[in-house]
Amino acid sequence: MTSLEIAGIPAAYIRAAASGNQGSVRDVVYPVNHYINQLRQFVTNREVDFWETGRETVRGEAIMKCCSVYLPAGYDDSDNATRYNVLYLLHGVGGDQYEWLRGSWNVGGNSILCNMIDNLIANGDIDPVIVVMPNGRSSHDWTESKFNSEGTNMLGFYYFDYELRYDLIPYIESTFKTYANIGETDPEAIEFSRKHRAIAGLSMGGMQALNLILGGYRFDSATITGVASEWENGLASTVPVRGMTDIFAYVGSFSNAPTSSNGKLLGTSIALRGRKLQVLYMTCGDADEVSFKCYNQSIEGLTDRAGDFLNSYYQVTIKGGIHDFQVWHNGAYHFIRLLFGNGEAHS
Repeated sequence: MTSLEIAGIPAAYIRAAASGNQGSVRDVVYPVNHYINQLRQFVTNREVDFWETGRETVRGEAIMKCCSVYLPAGYDDSDNATRYNVLYLLHGVGGDQYEWLRGSWNVGGNSILCNMIDNLIANGDIDPVIVVMPNGRSSHDWTESKFNSEGTNMLGFYYFDYELRYDLIPYIESTFKTYANIGETDPEAIEFSRKHRAIAGLSMGGMQALNLILGGYRFDSATITGVASEWENGLASTVPVRGMTDIFAYVGSFSNAPTSSNGKLLGTSIALRGRKLQVLYMTCGDADEVSFKCYNQSIEGLTDRAGDFLNSYYQVTIKGGIHDFQVWHNGAYHFIRLLFGNGEAHS
């Protein structure tokens, strides 16, 4: 485990940056060909084995989804010479693509998240970065945010990896000026691109960062599958996920929600994929009645099983922290400072 001194976010980084240093946020609409339909089938335009999805696959029309994209100050669509790293931030079970922007208070008319990133860039703590905030439900009813263990919107959380790999990332990297290019598939290009992508999430998004990116289990309604639930939320595990460490070299999980896979499985998956994670950052408040138990389960044995395929691992327990943006903003602030070599450059 790598040592890291954790403190609160400096007050100056919470305040709005000077107007010339403020980034902008765009709402972006993109087509999705991989999602759960009304019949709980998995719609895809690819050949996918049943063992991988755990359910029937069918062809179908693409649906249109929306995500929020933060662009740093100075970003210019016509500038083909300047390239950017990309961070994907995932929301919680009742949130959406706006949760990181609207889920907490604003300061100076801007979200805390945008203020933090603006100031980190302006002060030279990090290189300018694009931040993508998608809706993490890959389902026909992706705008439905109500928790329902039998709902297709809930099932969509556990199939977001397909949308991410085959729909969202290709769209982002063909639309914005990114270092990463998922269209380049030779080994050197894949390794280069993964080191310019990062992903993290809060609560349910933290679970997605672990289960879908590192490689854990998908879940479905215990009532519908007839399998007993290991949790108190009516959800039961179904099939393993192959993970996406070939796509991401930096992963963060903030207050990961119940249904997160255990640390031994996650660590084993990291090692089996054979791609070294540059940073894995996990944090939770010790007074979090929603996540602290599964957070501990998800860290136990992880580093032993991951072995040499985990470079820098940060395990941060916030004393007195609960399930809220005090913990999540703290996690995002410290995680972002460690990405894309920034941890070494600004130590």
